[in-house]
Amino acid sequence: MTDSKELLAQVRDVSTDSEYFSPIPKGYRKGKTKYVIVMGTVMSGLGKGIFSSCLAKLLQDKGLKVSPVKFEGYLNVDSGTLNPFRHGEVFVLDDGMECDMDLGTYERMLDQNLTRANFCTSGQIYSSVLNKERHGDYLGRDVQMIPHVTGEVKLKLRRLAMDSDADVVFVEIGGTVGDLENAFYIEAMRELAYEEGPHSCCFVALTYILEPKTLGEQKSKAAQLGIKQILQLGIQPDILACRCENPVSEQARQKISVFGNVPFERVFSMHDSASIYSIPSMLRDCGLDFEVLKLLHIEDRINLRNERREWARWCDFTDKIGKETHAVTIGVTGKYTSVRDSYASILNALEHSGVQLLCKVKIKWIETTDITDANAAEHLRDVDGIIVPGGFGTRGTEGKIACVRYARENNLPYLGLCLGFQMAVIEFARHVCGLTKANSTEIEPSSPEPVIDILPEQKKIEGLGGNMRLGGRDVELKPDTLAWRIFGRAETVRMRFRHRYEVDPRYIETLEKHGIVFSGKAPDHPIMQILELPGHPFFVGTQSHPCLSSRPLRPHPMFVGLIAAARQRHYPKERLADPETAVRKVCELDEQGQETLQR
Repeated sequence: MTDSKELLAQVRDVSTDSEYFSPIPKGYRKGKTKYVIVMGTVMSGLGKGIFSSCLAKLLQDKGLKVSPVKFEGYLNVDSGTLNPFRHGEVFVLDDGMECDMDLGTYERMLDQNLTRANFCTSGQIYSSVLNKERHGDYLGRDVQMIPHVTGEVKLKLRRLAMDSDADVVFVEIGGTVGDLENAFYIEAMRELAYEEGPHSCCFVALTYILEPKTLGEQKSKAAQLGIKQILQLGIQPDILACRCENPVSEQARQKISVFGNVPFERVFSMHDSASIYSIPSMLRDCGLDFEVLKLLHIEDRINLRNERREWARWCDFTDKIGKETHAVTIGVTGKYTSVRDSYASILNALEHSGVQLLCKVKIKWIETTDITDANAAEHLRDVDGIIVPGGFGTRGTEGKIACVRYARENNLPYLGLCLGFQMAVIEFARHVCGLTKANSTEIEPSSPEPVIDILPEQKKIEGLGGNMRLGGRDVELKPDTLAWRIFGRAETVRMRFRHRYEVDPRYIETLEKHGIVFSGKAPDHPIMQILELPGHPFFVGTQSHPCLSSRPLRPHPMFVGLIAAARQRHYPKERLADPETAVRKVCELDEQGQETLQR
């Protein structure tokens, strides 16, 4: 079988007489790619992805090619079915992979579009191993956690190293070292370091320093016990990153250093910061980036001239944080507002735009479940703009529609994302077009006026059973519209999608006749993807999730436009740049359109 021949070419020895089994892709060169492996102790959610992405950025600035990968312990094949209340935001990559929100952190920090090769779950690993077993690829061996499951993990890493041509692969293992579902990942990392040889891997343990207010001092015992678990698994950490609300004291770091057998200069205080974009400076100031270079013996690969240029660009951005001259309040009218991580990309996109416009963005969380036309003003009168974000299901949708109506009738800057686009269509159809029973078939399956629906022809077009449009798609822009202008007069722009329902083409003519402009659509198909209302200060909706492709140095034009319009509303007596001018200035868009935005 072809699969068996391919596997034979990838392994050292697959006979039943040998205990060696370590799949190696054809052409893989040991020593070319180094690995930085980040693990957590004590508790999850400490910021492994933030630490890993910030360290990766410092090496990237030095001219090294870096590629991250996130290993998750759950058995889901991807993150698409996870509830935001349980796991935060589902981040969608350009190739359509639904993954963990940490992939968004890597994309933003590294300004890099990632792929499904940068995300892996236990479900993916087990599925691959079982498929190979069914095809006879293990040549009669009994399939075990070691060496076959751990071998599959190493194979994925080595393939990523080859395909990305990376100098350094950053490996983040989700959860903590005490989690049963992560044990085979950690064992695979121990084996990887053994097989790749000295100076091939740098192990980082992220831990937590307790600071009980009743005691008034920092306690490192929980951190010590977590480090002990790592040592018991056969791994000696090279770097210890200590999370804490305040800077970790020298005494606590000394204790951790002695207990973990890690030099003091590699025990880093990763205390709370006003912005995650300040953390690269914290790492750089204590020389952690050069410690990694020395551990991996790759000092000779760096380009200091490139580092000076890239670091200057980064500092131009971070120097503006905390120096804002204006402030606005944006209402986020959602249904998952009790879990802020559900809207992580939106919060980051707002921060990117606010910093570039020297405008501090305050967030007002508005749960839409109990909002109606009668009380919408109570919730929205003190905001300068609103975002109606995406979501699934019927709960809170009528409240979102009430918020859209208030924004339209009161000239309140509005940005609707995915479900927010659909709610804007429904609201306009009901209250402007006279289609009083307009709705979405997601909300009301038997709606007599389904302005939002799953269309039979779309099921054929997408080839996904009409289930979900996922990933990056080109959007064709209509000339002489707001969307066309804020995207630099480009003919098309690429945006990311994650939705099932569309505007029913039967209602497009009616909606346009009453004033909606559909300024973006799918090329060659009647699928509306951007809408706007001429004459309104800023009323834009999109089926896409523009927050997923916003970056610190390249904020997304839709968010820049929203903040600029909100700033104009808050400071009506000042001469401030209108949304179009602000976008052009911040995003450096030229007559050719997307060159800077999509670099």
